[in-house]
Amino acid sequence: MSGADPRPAADADAWRRQRTEAAEHQQRELDRRRAAESATARDLLADFVATARARGIAPEPLRARAFTGGATYRTSVEGWYLRRNRSVAVGTDGEFYVLGVPASISARLRGARLVPSDPPLVLGKGGRDGESVDLAEALARVLDRS
Repeated sequence: MSGADPRPAADADAWRRQRTEAAEHQQRELDRRRAAESATARDLLADFVATARARGIAPEPLRARAFTGGATYRTSVEGWYLRRNRSVAVGTDGEFYVLGVPASISARLRGARLVPSDPPLVLGKGGRDGESVDLAEALARVLDRS
């Protein structure tokens, strides 16, 4: 008689597998929701760009800001800022840009390279109170200002 009961190890393995499967399921659902949110946001951005062009609202050259806060850098992207602090924008290409970049001497000399991001339906979600705004509202503000 070995004296060791194999069930606790088997139970622990089953519990780990169950938790792993549950975590993977949650991640798939989160990814699915994010993809659906981004698809809806992309439609809003495309409609905005078309409306802005139809109304003759001129885009402007976008500037990126160093994460450290001080320096700003020119970019090759034109578009419209969506927040007063100029932290996010929509480009004339209909893409969503977060305008924070690492501080860099080469960005100072050559300009910062912007990479499009998946657009959210709420800008600043999870930030401090009062700093989040619906994407649709931010886009409407830009159209109303012009």
